[in-house]
Amino acid sequence: MTTQLIRSCFAAVTAVVFAAGLHAAAVVGQPAPDFKLTDIKGTTHNLADFKGKTVVLEWVNPECPFVVKHYEKSDNIPSLQKTATADGVIWLSINSAAAGKQGDFDAAKVAAWSAKTKAAPTAYLRDTDGSVGKLYGAKTTPHIFVINPEGVVVYNGAIDSIKSADAEDITKAENYAAAALAAVKAGHAVAKPTTQPYGCSVKY
Repeated sequence: MTTQLIRSCFAAVTAVVFAAGLHAAAVVGQPAPDFKLTDIKGTTHNLADFKGKTVVLEWVNPECPFVVKHYEKSDNIPSLQKTATADGVIWLSINSAAAGKQGDFDAAKVAAWSAKTKAAPTAYLRDTDGSVGKLYGAKTTPHIFVINPEGVVVYNGAIDSIKSADAEDITKAENYAAAALAAVKAGHAVAKPTTQPYGCSVKY
């Protein structure tokens, strides 16, 4: 094998490994990858700052029909946000849409949408370069991760068990996110720590 061919093979393998790293997912049972993002009010949030608290990461896209189901056609997620934050949970809504893509709202549009839907996260974070979304392997909107007070990912998946954009299905569904939060609060293991997220693809 020539030196040039060896170098070409090495470069190809390196590219594959690097690409795989870009799409590495947060793993249930492992420490949550740290990140830093700025919210729509200009405040910077480091995940590490919330050690000792339960944290929910919710990938969101206000224009996605599946998000509309849980925010505008119902108050399913806003209601869960209010209940969770009243319990001391940190709820971070993250929008990883690239600039100009569906759901890439500026701060003013986010504020208007939040007022309209009565959204109540601890903070709404924009991740326009997609770095945090790719770090976690966020696939859909919504996509939920629950991190326990020790900083370990204990849930990764869908908001609930019925994969539809129909608000009438909410009351029939098992709310996986609520169940995960209840388990963490009670000091129990999450019964279903991993589920298949559903919704619109994240607009990287």
